[in-house]
Amino acid sequence: MRASLALLFPPLVLALAALAAAFPAPFAAAGPAIVPLLMLVMLGMGLTLSAADFAAVLRTPRLVLLGVALHYTVMPAAAWLVIRLLGLDPETATGVVLVGATSAGTASNVVSYLARGNVALSVTMTACSTALAVVFLPAIAWLLIGARVAVPAGEMMRAVAQVAVVPVLAGMALRHRWPGPVRRVEALLPLASAAVIAVVIAVIVGLNATRLAAAALPVLAAVVLHNGLGLGAGYALARLARADEASARTIAIEVGMQNSGLAVALALQFFTPAAALPGAIFSIWHNVSGSLLAAYWARRPPPL
Repeated sequence: MRASLALLFPPLVLALAALAAAFPAPFAAAGPAIVPLLMLVMLGMGLTLSAADFAAVLRTPRLVLLGVALHYTVMPAAAWLVIRLLGLDPETATGVVLVGATSAGTASNVVSYLARGNVALSVTMTACSTALAVVFLPAIAWLLIGARVAVPAGEMMRAVAQVAVVPVLAGMALRHRWPGPVRRVEALLPLASAAVIAVVIAVIVGLNATRLAAAALPVLAAVVLHNGLGLGAGYALARLARADEASARTIAIEVGMQNSGLAVALALQFFTPAAALPGAIFSIWHNVSGSLLAAYWARRPPPL
């Protein structure tokens, strides 16, 4: 079922995104629903996990360390490369660097699930990369663009706890307390998750419709290339480091899918609206590319 669902996911995402681009107002009005909807998705993912899944991750911390190390080297390096290959103007370059320096996005957990990745590893990496962003994001921004950026550390950690950690733990607790009923609805959870994420992406498109319309070709090219380099290099380097297939998929997704909302917020706070454009476009594109990648991998179960 997951493979069939993953195949339907990209067309659903694209159709709703196109609808939101054409009629942004009703989707933008649903902006306050994004966080509750993501929490609902993470609750559903928690219903599919057990303490044993996280115990397995903690028994192999090498994968977490590898994934986080790749996250904070591949994406900043890719940002530097994209800026030079495309000869980006300073404002766009600033936005690309902020995207490359930020933590992993919450949607990466859902995409890892649909792609038959290691979901417990995905959730752990998201939490770790968010905690480390307090140090690494300002350092990378200073190194690549010579600017000092203050990271809202407390807000970030609260957001990750609220959106990812607490709902997953709640779902696991429900599974432990009522295993029978949970197993009966488990088959429906991927469908529900995919539908909710598609709606969230449409809302993001609606909120960014003005910026999307203003996006120039170099910005779009920079976003697509940056994301592609992150996904491709993340997977290839993970496999070279002898990560298993499911974990390599997860690491690729965690590396390539960024917390672009944070990049937008920082760009608006410390720089200019033009510097926020790469993050706004990235927030749309990485969900589309992630859904396409999930559709591809869902049809190819990793070896046991």
